[in-house]
Amino acid sequence: MTLSEHFVELRKRLFRCALAVVVGAVIGWLLAGPVMDVVRGPITAIAKEQGREAMLNYDSVTGAFDLRMQVAITVGIVISSPVWLWQIWAFFVPALKRTELRYALGFFFTAVPLFIAGGTVGWLLVPHIVSLLTGFASQQDSAIIAAKTYFDFIMKLVIAVGVAFVLPVFLVLLNFVGVLSARAIIASWRWALILIALFTAIATPSADVLSMFLLAIPIAGLYFAAYGVAVIHDRRAVRAADRLEAEIATLGRLEG
Repeated sequence: MTLSEHFVELRKRLFRCALAVVVGAVIGWLLAGPVMDVVRGPITAIAKEQGREAMLNYDSVTGAFDLRMQVAITVGIVISSPVWLWQIWAFFVPALKRTELRYALGFFFTAVPLFIAGGTVGWLLVPHIVSLLTGFASQQDSAIIAAKTYFDFIMKLVIAVGVAFVLPVFLVLLNFVGVLSARAIIASWRWALILIALFTAIATPSADVLSMFLLAIPIAGLYFAAYGVAVIHDRRAVRAADRLEAEIATLGRLEG
């Protein structure tokens, strides 16, 4: 394909992605009410657990509409993800070699479930974090929380935990393309554990540290699992290189 044909193909793919997101956003608009009921759950629980008034607040005339649009677009992106992921994949696949395609498939089918798992863990942590952080207010104070700020907080937490679950896959990918060796991965294990502990401490500011460990253990396990995969790959690469050297040496002797 010529460069202009590539741009035409890209335009078609992007149009399909945008159309899928728009359709998903329309569905998301219809589902915005039930979604907000679920998101509002931790706020409602505060009134029962802490015996204080708790509610979401819209600080502008357009605040409710803006948040509903944000919820609709977010739901639309999630609902339409099979379509736009496929369109992106279909655009890049023809340019990949067989080895690159195998790596890309492995990365995709590993990263997506891990991101979903991480996002699920982040969502399960939301009620505990909201309850803890609002608990620092005096008992006579009300928890009147800006709705948009609250929704952004939840989204950032869910995405951050999801990305944290995917990071070990990037280590494996870097190892497979020859950028990072297994020895380099395990050499930094102390720093990795410190960073994991720091991240989980920020993401789960819990006084009993239980939530922090519940999040840190699977991320650390994925880190060492990435090291194990890298070790197996490096050993196979060394054996392949040895066989290649032996074949070259044999051909040299035969030619001599």
